[in-house]
Amino acid sequence: MTTPAAVVFDLDGTLCEGTQAEGSLYEAAFAATDVEPFGSPGELWAALDGPPEPDPEDERSSLAAGFRRVGAQHGRRGVPADALAAGLIDAVDYSAVAYRAGAEAALAAAREHGPVAVMTNGPARRQRPKVRTLGLDERVDAVVYAGDMERRKPHPEPFARVCRAIETPPETTLYVGDSLENDVAGAHGAGLLAAWCPQHERDPGQYRPEHVFDGPADLDGVV
Repeated sequence: MTTPAAVVFDLDGTLCEGTQAEGSLYEAAFAATDVEPFGSPGELWAALDGPPEPDPEDERSSLAAGFRRVGAQHGRRGVPADALAAGLIDAVDYSAVAYRAGAEAALAAAREHGPVAVMTNGPARRQRPKVRTLGLDERVDAVVYAGDMERRKPHPEPFARVCRAIETPPETTLYVGDSLENDVAGAHGAGLLAAWCPQHERDPGQYRPEHVFDGPADLDGVV
């Protein structure tokens, strides 16, 4: 198996996790609109796995769709879903993150081996506070915010851009991420190697990542 010459990490769910309580965000959505609360954070997150609104790239639209579904499940009519979504988004502290267990060890191992980068699907306005909290500017050679590009993962262009940024060919660059659809499929579609690093599930199904990690620290056995 090819030994990677460079490593690129996904950010959310791979290198870091949010530390802000989900319940507080859900409560803030209702507090901002004076709407009597219904449902739960778990129901909203489950609802977001369903069909998206016409513009799936729009975070507010996706959240609003989730609130409408939860409202329907609780017999609520005329739910001000857009206002609830806006209230939740306004309450998010994007700097409230911490390293996932083993992520700092993975970064150290990658840096000892070769170029290191981060490529995230979020826009800079949302992801840069996380990068600052984690001190990633001092730990990696490049950060690519695909959310500010015309195409996001799993499109090949973000992967091509990060490879150009660290001056390594795709075929010797390993992308580490927690999403089969965005990270593994996207990396392979762009010609990169892929390491799947999920938080819970361990069955990649029909996907064939070169590596399946129990946690980020498993990278040490690859590089």
